[in-house]
Amino acid sequence: MSTATATPLPPGPLDNETYRLALPSTACAAKLARDFITSLLNLSSHRDLVDDARLCVTEVVTNAHRHTRTPVIGVETVVRRTRVTVSVTDDAHWALPEPTDFRVEPERVGGQGLLLVERLALAWGATILGGGVPNRKAVWFTLGAAP
Repeated sequence: MSTATATPLPPGPLDNETYRLALPSTACAAKLARDFITSLLNLSSHRDLVDDARLCVTEVVTNAHRHTRTPVIGVETVVRRTRVTVSVTDDAHWALPEPTDFRVEPERVGGQGLLLVERLALAWGATILGGGVPNRKAVWFTLGAAP
């Protein structure tokens, strides 16, 4: 007679843990960021946020790749008990998105991605990094239960 015991899964992210990923600014960056976020959230208590997080991180990473000349795109994810905040960094601090500049134009083919982030996230924005000598920016979004 043999007995088998299931191998326990490793514990998922707990409260206030930070995870970072550095990506080369290539056409594959968005997929790599999506896979990173998917794996992380599937191990946490935030499986219900995976689809929204994948859409939002794809948009923000794609914007960094397409609209900046940054060689490296950073993705930082902070997992909290009720929320997840994702921050995407690049070295184009002069190219800040404007949260109030959204107009829904049905005939428009592109440029509507941040509207998607606006609708899915509890909050989002952009921050210039580097103090008195700005050298990077972060576009961030927070997903989770509404307060």
